[in-house]
Amino acid sequence: MNGTLFGLGVGPGDPELLTLKAVRIIGQSPVIAYPAPDVGDSLARAIAAPHIPDGRHEIVIRTPMVAGNFPADDVYDHYAEEIASHLKEGRDVAVLCEGDPFLFGSFMYIYTRLAAAFPVQVIPGVSSLGACAAAAGVPLVSRNQMLSIIPAPLPEADLKTRIKAADAVCIMKVGRHLEKVCRVVADLGLTGNAHYVEHASMANQKVCALTDLREATAPYFSMILIRKPEPESKQ
Repeated sequence: MNGTLFGLGVGPGDPELLTLKAVRIIGQSPVIAYPAPDVGDSLARAIAAPHIPDGRHEIVIRTPMVAGNFPADDVYDHYAEEIASHLKEGRDVAVLCEGDPFLFGSFMYIYTRLAAAFPVQVIPGVSSLGACAAAAGVPLVSRNQMLSIIPAPLPEADLKTRIKAADAVCIMKVGRHLEKVCRVVADLGLTGNAHYVEHASMANQKVCALTDLREATAPYFSMILIRKPEPESKQ
């Protein structure tokens, strides 16, 4: 009998934000896989580390982050084959993913390669959206407002169009695109409505109004939240 492939959201960074289900599956799975940069440690594993028992077989999914060349098909093909070899032997494999597996999560690339051949369970995690909103102390949306999730790498014109059309936005993957995003937000007159959050829920978390941000660059795990004022309701 084949093993089960688990896609586990491990949350935004605080190990206490893993779900009870994720912790249980980590403890029961003989094989633990997780993404990592081509050089350096895995954030997903660091988040889950307090819950990983000794003696587990670990698969480090090294994924070079090269602009314009991600995801790399050959990389995910290779690791999908390695994970499949364990599943075929009846061993469950828990694949860790920062935040939620299906919200910009790397697990989706393993899922698309293996879901048709093996039993799969996806365990949602606390997303960075919720963590950033909680850290900033600002609601994402209310009443009938619509929320747009916008990746910062979009071209400047697209960013402006999408932000202008939305009631509220979460701009993710800010990183090296910070200057461009701030320029767009300022052009739309929304800087005063924006909050900046980096490394939400982690020890090095930073939160400030966008008007107070002085840095010219941002880490990859950063987000800008904007919520336009609600129109006055008609009685």
